[in-house]
Amino acid sequence: MKEVTFIRQNIDKWRGYEAVVEASQTVSPADVADAYIDVTSDLSFAQTHFPRSRITLYLNNLASAFHQAVYPNRRERWSRLLTFWTQEVPQTMWEGRRLLLWSLLIFVGSVAIGVVSQWLDPDFCRLIMGNGYVDMTLENIERGKPMGVYGNGPESQMFFAITMNNIYVAFIIFAMGLLTSLGTGFYLLQNGIMLGSFQTFFLQQGVLGESMLAVWLHGTLEISAIIVAGAAGLSMGNGWLFPGTYSRMQSFRLGARRGLKIVVGTVPIFCVAGFIESFMTRHTEWPDALRLFIIGCSLCFVIYYYVLLPRRRNTEKLKS
Repeated sequence: MKEVTFIRQNIDKWRGYEAVVEASQTVSPADVADAYIDVTSDLSFAQTHFPRSRITLYLNNLASAFHQAVYPNRRERWSRLLTFWTQEVPQTMWEGRRLLLWSLLIFVGSVAIGVVSQWLDPDFCRLIMGNGYVDMTLENIERGKPMGVYGNGPESQMFFAITMNNIYVAFIIFAMGLLTSLGTGFYLLQNGIMLGSFQTFFLQQGVLGESMLAVWLHGTLEISAIIVAGAAGLSMGNGWLFPGTYSRMQSFRLGARRGLKIVVGTVPIFCVAGFIESFMTRHTEWPDALRLFIIGCSLCFVIYYYVLLPRRRNTEKLKS
C-alpha cells in the first residue's frame, strides 16, 4: 500500500481518535482501549513500511497520548529514573534532532557575532558583561592570574550558586518557547554573543590559551546543555508555529511535553558542570594535558549522549 493511500483511508479515523484522547475522562474506558489498540496497529504498519515518514511520527505521538490516557495512575518503578535518562531522553533527542541542529546553528552564529563585535570594538564586552567584571578581569590579568575569578569564594557555595543559576537559565530558555521559537532564539543569541565577546576579549589581552583551558573545562558540558535547552524551547515554540495535522493546542502540548523532557534531562549535566567549575576550574596550575583530557572526555560524552545514543535507540526501536 502506498503511503498516500494509507493516509487517505485512515485520516478521518485518526482525527476522531484525537477527539477521543481529548475527552478520555468522559469516554468509556473500553472505547479508549480499543482506539489505543487500533492506533498501535497502524503505528506498527507505518514503522514497517514508512519508517522515516512524518505520518509515523504523528502516529507515534498519538499512541503516546493514548498510553497516558489508558495508564494515568500507573505506579512507576524506581528503574524509571534510570530508563528516563538512558532511553526516554535519547529517543526524544532523536525526534528533536533537527531542532538540536537549529539550536546549535543559532548559537554558533551568535558566537560569531560576539567575536566580530568585540574585535571591532574592544569596549563591546563592557556592554555585555559590565564594567565591574571587565575591570576585575583586567586586574587579574595584570597580577598574572587571568582566571582568578574562578578562585573566589568557597567551593561548596559556588557549586550551589552556579548550578542553580545554570539550571535557571536553561529553564528560562525553554520557557521562552511560550513566545514561539523567537523567544528561545533570542536567549540563545544573547548567550552566544556573551561567549564570543568573552573569548575574544581574552584573545586581545594575550591570554586566550589559558582562558580556553579554564572556560571549556566546565563549559564543554555547560554550553552543550544550554544548546540542548534551546532545542527544548524550539520544540515548544514550533508547536505554536507549525501545528501540522494537529490542532494548534494539541501541537503545542506535544511540543511542550517533548521540550520539558529534554530540558529536565540536562539537569544532571549542569550539576556535573557546576562541580567542575567550582572545584576544578580554579586550579589553573594543573597540567594542561590533564585539563585537555577532562575537556575531551566531556566532549565525547556530549557527542555520544546527544548524537550517537539517540540514533542507536531509534534503530533498536525500529527493529523491535
